[in-house]
Order: sequence, then C-alpha cells, then structure tokens
Amino acid sequence: MADPRPSPHRGAPTQPANRFIEVRRGRDPDAEDLDPAEEPLPRTEFLRDHTRSILTSNDSPDIGFTWSLNAYRGCEHGCIYCYARPFHEYLGFSAGLDFESKIMVKHDAPELLRREMASPKWKPDCIAMSGVTDCYQPVERKLRITRRCLEVLAEFRNPVGIVTKNALVTRDIDVLTELARHRCVVVFISLTTLDADLRSILEPRTSPPAARLAAIRQLSDAGIPVGVLTAPVIPAVNDHEIPKLIEAAVAAGAKFAGKVVLRLPLAVAPLFEDWLDRHMPDRKEKVLNQVRSLRDGKLNTSRFGSRMTGEGPAAERISQLFQVACQRAGIAGRWPELTTDNFRRRERDQTDLW
Repeated sequence: MADPRPSPHRGAPTQPANRFIEVRRGRDPDAEDLDPAEEPLPRTEFLRDHTRSILTSNDSPDIGFTWSLNAYRGCEHGCIYCYARPFHEYLGFSAGLDFESKIMVKHDAPELLRREMASPKWKPDCIAMSGVTDCYQPVERKLRITRRCLEVLAEFRNPVGIVTKNALVTRDIDVLTELARHRCVVVFISLTTLDADLRSILEPRTSPPAARLAAIRQLSDAGIPVGVLTAPVIPAVNDHEIPKLIEAAVAAGAKFAGKVVLRLPLAVAPLFEDWLDRHMPDRKEKVLNQVRSLRDGKLNTSRFGSRMTGEGPAAERISQLFQVACQRAGIAGRWPELTTDNFRRRERDQTDLW
C-alpha cells in the first residue's frame, strides 16, 4: 500500500492492491533521500470512457429499478464506505485513492441516451441515475453531462430517479420541473449525518448537511418530488441520528424516505477498518462488532434480500427506529409512483437525414 498519510481532501489514504492484478507497486526502500512529507497529494485525473452503450440493466431483487445510467465511473466525493469502490478494480485501478482521483467520464452519454430513447426497441421504463456513482459529483458543475442527459429524458418524457449527496442538483431545477410536470422524476437527497465534522471525514467532497437540507427545500418549493435517503446507516457511528435526520429533512420539505445499511464488499472492508483506526480508534471494535451482528458474523454478506438491510435483531432495531421516525414525521417510506404514460418518441426531423 502507499504511504497512509491522511488527506483532508480524500476519503481513502491508501491504494489497496487490485485483486485482479498480481503485480504490486510500492515505495523503493532504498530511496532514503525521498521525503514523504514533500510528495504532492494525488491530483484528480479525468479519463475519457469510450463505452458505446449507456444503459445498464439490473435484475437484483434488492434494488427497485431495472435500468441505470452512470455518466461517471469513480467518484470525487471520496466517501470511505462507498460500495462502488471495487468496481474500479475492473478498470485496472485500485479501490482506494484511484477510485476518487481517477474518474472515467462518459462524454458521449447524452448522445448515447438519445439513441436508446429513439430506438423502437426501447420500452419506456424508469432509469436510475447514481445507481453506482453520484451523477452530481463536483466535475459535473463544469461538464454538465448529467444535465444534458436529463434534457434528453425530458424531451422523451421518460421517468428518472436521482440519488445524490450534492446540492448541485438544484442547478437543474428547470429541467427537473419539466420532468415533474409529467410525473417523470423523483429525487432522493442522501443525508448521512447532521454533524458537519463527521461529514468532512466520512464523505469529504460531498455537500455539507446544511447545503443538502437547503437543496431539499429548493426542490420541494419548485414542486419536484423530493425525499431523503439515510444512507448508509453505520452502527455506532450515525444510526442514532436517524430520527433527527428524518425530522430535519421533513422540515425542509422531504415527502418520503428510504434507508440503506452499511455494506463493506471486498476492498471496502479494509479501507473502512483503516478509516476507523484513523478517526475513531476508541470505537473501532464496537463499530465492527455491530456491523458483524448485521451480517451473520462477517463484515459483509452478499445474499439477495438482505444486502441493503442486514439481518437479525440489530437490523430489526434499525428498521424499527427508521419506521417510527417516519411515522412521527408523517411521511411514507416509499417514493411516489412515476408513469411512462406520457412517453413520446418523436419522428426524426427531415434534416437528420442529411
């Protein structure tokens, strides 16, 4: 692994070995003249993704959508717990720093999406954005790929569900409002904690809690269906905040809520353990033991039906806490039903033939 010096701008301080690659890179022990303190922090690189299709199908019973669209692979937000980190290993990168500093960008996503929507083979269905990585990560402010994809969906009136930890979503209220007119959009603002200090070390490049609550208010005031996603719920770290998270989100205008319990697949588990060593050493064993109580004595299980919720008495306690919080706040746990009734596939303009 690389030198584990923490950075205030990164979630992971290390580069865990890629499980698919046998070659290992490390510091030269003979390089005595190299001062680690003088090494620059890894700069974020944006690499072109040449994929020729943009929609991915899913048949997991744990996930409430069939189709997803991810304009970016890797995520600048740097959330230490992100279950998507191991996907970066398929690209030859590490699930650690590489995941948050080597971002694959699908510049052609809007054009590919338009082609999918225009095809007679496409049967209108809800598309999830941020099914893997956040569609409103910081570089979206400049590249506007997510916005252009939403414009395509608004043109075809195809429903979309969005999950984000970034207040940047409010930039696109105009497009979201148009989708909402046809019952074609729902937005979840993911709210992990109300503690700004905890947010800064747990998910360093996301929007602060106050900004996310303000985003809920702006979306709600614009008539856009918006809810809160308490995700992930981390035992002995933020689980006690569930009632206050729901209360604050509803006060800001959230109309529904969801939750996801912490998942630690593959390389995410050792990265999270390292994070606990650095930030909560006195609480580390308590946190890990409670995670194991949710996962059949392990740090992670991949069984369908329980991946998002956990199992056993500990999982039931979290579910009850969430349900009671929603009841007291007067909101439902399910998102509003979207419709494909208004989908339209326009005939190509004659000029498209030239």
